[in-house]
Amino acid sequence: MNQIFKTTWEEFIEPFWRRPPERQVAALCYRGDAGDREILLVTSRGSGRWILPKGWHDDATIPPHQAAAIEAWEEAGVAKGDVDPRPLGRFDYRKLLDNGLITPLEATVFPLKVRKLADNFPERAERKRKWVKPEMAIKMVSEPGLRRIIRRAEIHSDK
Repeated sequence: MNQIFKTTWEEFIEPFWRRPPERQVAALCYRGDAGDREILLVTSRGSGRWILPKGWHDDATIPPHQAAAIEAWEEAGVAKGDVDPRPLGRFDYRKLLDNGLITPLEATVFPLKVRKLADNFPERAERKRKWVKPEMAIKMVSEPGLRRIIRRAEIHSDK
């Protein structure tokens, strides 16, 4: 019986749990120069945690950096901005899906210099947004990989 359980675990269950993470895109929205830089955070709809605007990139006709800019519009109201096609990095996290399952995700983060914020945007009733210094953003977000990206991004010159 133990051998059956071991075989089932090794051949069916464990590979399922170790499947590659699904991919999302995220926008690290910022304003200001290196000395007075601020990062725009939004709350997640479910838990209210502070996060970057992010979402699924499921339209192959849209480049990933532009998909990140679309998420920044929908979730944070970034009406005008310059998004860099070169990612700052990637971070892993786990997402609680609507069906109650938790899935591993990998988000690719693109820098987006904000030129204009709109007061009226698609998810304004569902989220809060807040400009914070990079040091504060590092304390507010919960994903260690995202903290590392923010820490590295704050030393770069304007993109």
